[in-house]
This record gives sequence, structure tokens and C-alpha cells, in this order.
Amino acid sequence: MSGAGIRAVNRLTARWARTVAADDGTVFSAAGVWPLLAFLADGAAGQARAELSEALGVPADVAAAAARRLLTDMASVTGLDAALGLWTQQSLRLREDWRAGLPAGTYGTFGDDLITAQERLDAWAAERTGGLVERMPLKLTRDAQVVLASALSLRTTWRQPFTEMPLRPEHGPWRGRTLLGLFRRSVRPDRVGVAATPDGHVTALTVPGDNGIDIHLVLGEEGMTPGQVITAGVGLVERTLPATEGGRLPLGHVGPGLHVEQRPSASPEPIALDVRTVAYEVRADHDLLADPPLFGLPAGPHAHFPGISDTPLTIGAARQSAVAQFSAKGFRAGAVTVVAATPGGAPPQLPHTTTVLTLTYDRPFAFLTTTRSPRLLLTSGWVTAPTPYPAMHLTPASTS
Repeated sequence: MSGAGIRAVNRLTARWARTVAADDGTVFSAAGVWPLLAFLADGAAGQARAELSEALGVPADVAAAAARRLLTDMASVTGLDAALGLWTQQSLRLREDWRAGLPAGTYGTFGDDLITAQERLDAWAAERTGGLVERMPLKLTRDAQVVLASALSLRTTWRQPFTEMPLRPEHGPWRGRTLLGLFRRSVRPDRVGVAATPDGHVTALTVPGDNGIDIHLVLGEEGMTPGQVITAGVGLVERTLPATEGGRLPLGHVGPGLHVEQRPSASPEPIALDVRTVAYEVRADHDLLADPPLFGLPAGPHAHFPGISDTPLTIGAARQSAVAQFSAKGFRAGAVTVVAATPGGAPPQLPHTTTVLTLTYDRPFAFLTTTRSPRLLLTSGWVTAPTPYPAMHLTPASTS
């Protein structure tokens, strides 16, 4: 994969993470948004082109080529599927050079029968994500002229599965609940590490899949926000944040949720790593227009995309639906992102340009999904509502 493209997607992940609220669990995919922004930038002009380029982290002139490369590279990873779809109103004429820049086989049209068109879009979303995202995160309206969507799905099976067992936290927001706990022991202490950040310490565990996809579970100190923990996870994934591996840690409480001790043993044994975590499913819907500067999306009625069509267009909606599932056997995730362009007016003539900088200071834990080499961030999220332990499996002996 292209190093520049990976860095650009990972930077967008870090910026998005800073906006995550602490109250609710979430999952999001910058890798699902980035290609759409790139193709929009290719057809944009003026200030919109500059803002999209700023959000992308690459010049608009090379954005479409970078997006094609990214989609091709992601599709080549076993267990990872990436797709792009474009649909336009039948009467809209696209600029052929812009349309030709999209991957082959992505183009379709819709007419006045919006019910049938919506069913086709929903079926595309479900098929491209293996049923994880059941429908397109957008309802077609009469104003819709262009619908540009991406779909991302990934799946991996643990090299070493976990064992399910009840987990009853004694402290924190999950205290008093019986959760579907996951346990496993390994002889790879290097899978865990502790890092110091300006906001506090984090403990990170890498759970490798069997197909080149890894899941990173990151636990921060109490009081750290989701954004701070996910941002630390990005630094660990990119290896810009140094960490001390488990085998080099001293005895005692060495990091959030991590304790090192010596135990008696009948025979010499290697260092062991015992992991207890929880199963979870996280679903989230995101309105990308709620924070336009984060994604470089232009607001207002004026035409910003003369490179797409001679018809004035503006962004009418931009949304993402995402889901992530972590279980004893593996991990699955899917995300569908869609941008709809509606009719716009003629753009005003602006005498100057401006650069917009947005900075957001924003025990649950964070998770980040990456390809193993190189480390492209695919999905990230925050877990606040783990899966409860099935009541049918509880017995009086196990509840004491």
C-alpha cells in the first residue's frame, strides 16, 4: 500500500477520534470516508477543493489516483472487502473525464421510482458488508442528483481463540453486571505494551487474526476521554508512540488494567500472558455534515463541483453506518459511507482564500483495526456496552 495514503487515512482517524463523546460506544471508519472525499476533491473547484484537499492530506490533483490505489490495495487483503458505488439521476449528465476516474463497474442510475431505487441501494450496502450493514445510511429524496458510496467489510479469525466465561467487574461503570467475558493465556508477552502519553498511561493488546488483520485493544487511565485513548492507539499503531513491551515490565501494577507478579510453579515455564476482556457489538451512525471542517465538506447552496457535472451541485447529505463485533472466535466489522449531491446555485466570486483550522479538545476501552503490514487503520471505536453473559448459561454455582 501507498505510505502517503495510509498516513493520510490514519491522520483522519486521529482527528475524528478527538470528537468522540465519552457517554456512548461508537465505531467509525476513516478508511470508508477518505476515498469519497478524494473523488469529490477531484471534481471540486475553488475553496471547496482547497478544504477537501486539507482534510484529505493530499493535493486534490492526485486525490482520485490515490483513492483508486487505496481501494485496490484494500481489496487485495484477505478478509477485507472494499467497494465503491455511484448512482445518478437519469437526466444528469456527468463529465466523462471525472466518471472515467472512478473504478470500473461502479456506475448506475435511478429514476423517479425512489422506492425501487432505495431497495437497490440498501441491497448493495447489505451485500457489500456481508449483511452487517443492512441498509444504506441515506434515504433518497427527489432532490438527489448524485449518490456516491463506499462499503468496507472485514473479518478475521483469532489464531488462538478465547474461552467464554462470566466476567463480573468489581469497580467502574460495569460494576454489578455479569458480562460475556473472554479469557486466554499465551506465551507472547510482547503482545501487550504500556505507553505514556501527555494525557495518561495506556495499556495496549494486539490480538492477531489469521489473515493479516490485527485488532488492538487499548485501555487508558480512568478519566481519559475516548478521543485521548483512541489517539494514543493511533500513535501505537503507527509506532510514533513508544511502548514498553510486556516482557520488559517490572513487577507490580505497571499500567491500566495490567499487573505483573511471580507465581509458584512445579517446573520452569516461560512468561505467560493472561488476558480477560469482554465480547462486544458496537453500532453507530454518523452525520458527517455535523462537523464539515473535519471532512472538508463544503456547506451552503452554491455549486462546488464543476468537475463532476455542468449542473450546479452541492452536498445535501453525508452519512456513515458502521458495526463491529468482537467474539471468542474472531472479529467482524462493516461500514457504509454515502454522500448525496443535490442541486446547487451558482458559486459566489470570492476575492480571497482562507485556511480553516479546527482543534477539538475533547473505563470503557478503545479498539482499532488495522492491516498488519503496512498498518492501515480500517475501523476504530469505543466500547461502553459489552455483551451480557447469556442468562441461560448461569447456574447458582456460577453466580456466587
